[in-house]
Amino acid sequence: MENIKCLILGAGPAGYTAAIYAGRAGLQPVVCEGLQPGGLLTMTTEVENFPGYPDGVQGPDMMEDMRRQAERFGADIRPRIATKVDFSSTPRTVTFDDNTQATFTTLIIATGAGAKYLGLSDEEKYRGMGVSACATCDGFFYRKKTVAVVGGGDTACEEATYLAGLAAQVYLIVRKPFLRASKAMQDRVFANEKIKVLFETNVTGLFGENGVEGAHLVHKKGTADEHTSDIAIDGFFLAIGHKPNSDIFVGQLPLDEAGYIKTHAGTPLTDLPGIFAAGDVADPHYKQAITAAASGCKAAIEAERYIASLAD
Repeated sequence: MENIKCLILGAGPAGYTAAIYAGRAGLQPVVCEGLQPGGLLTMTTEVENFPGYPDGVQGPDMMEDMRRQAERFGADIRPRIATKVDFSSTPRTVTFDDNTQATFTTLIIATGAGAKYLGLSDEEKYRGMGVSACATCDGFFYRKKTVAVVGGGDTACEEATYLAGLAAQVYLIVRKPFLRASKAMQDRVFANEKIKVLFETNVTGLFGENGVEGAHLVHKKGTADEHTSDIAIDGFFLAIGHKPNSDIFVGQLPLDEAGYIKTHAGTPLTDLPGIFAAGDVADPHYKQAITAAASGCKAAIEAERYIASLAD
């Protein structure tokens, strides 16, 4: 069975950055790309807020740059998916989708998280053409335009408020007759004249020729007052939460109630020595490429320190 000095699961900004640092430190990192090589940024169009790209960069191009940089420092990048782990005994093992197994000295988990979607076929049809799950990432493209945000929690209210600072009009589409957000966030939304809250409303579809131009809505669904309408919008933002890709770690590592891997505050350290978590799989708050990359750097440095401690 192969033993890997530094195994990295995931090939997004966190995984690739960890690979760059681990490679430069001589840890001979092996990167397993997982289900989505390059991470969520491969589904993004222009990225304008990542340092070092003053004119912006296409998401897939940026991830290819990171991949090449990791390979430059010796990272062994493999098209594998981890399907099972066993951390209960030493050596700890990982099983892959080709039924092979490996042991490791250090493990950096950078499997990411995926945005929750409504499940409409139009979401996929217009992905990158008006549909987004990150207002901070894409809101800049909708200055003085009309957008809709779906969700009723703190994240949705926060994103609606952020977008209201850029867009001309923001619809906040809420399935329930109330907001689940904190009172402070609700007050902020209701006080903003650019935000129009549509309670008891569901989105049934999107429409547009070369991108999102509007949404089909149903109001008070299942009641005697049920009726439909269309709204004209330029952008459609999902804010109904994220699901961390941590299923295989259930029972192996401490997870929070949403499934995010618990780490020691401000670090990528988990409760198990030699196992680290970086990026969105351990970050329910920021979900930015730059913060994921930073945590990947930290994880690689901690892996190097852990390996050095074994030789002491």
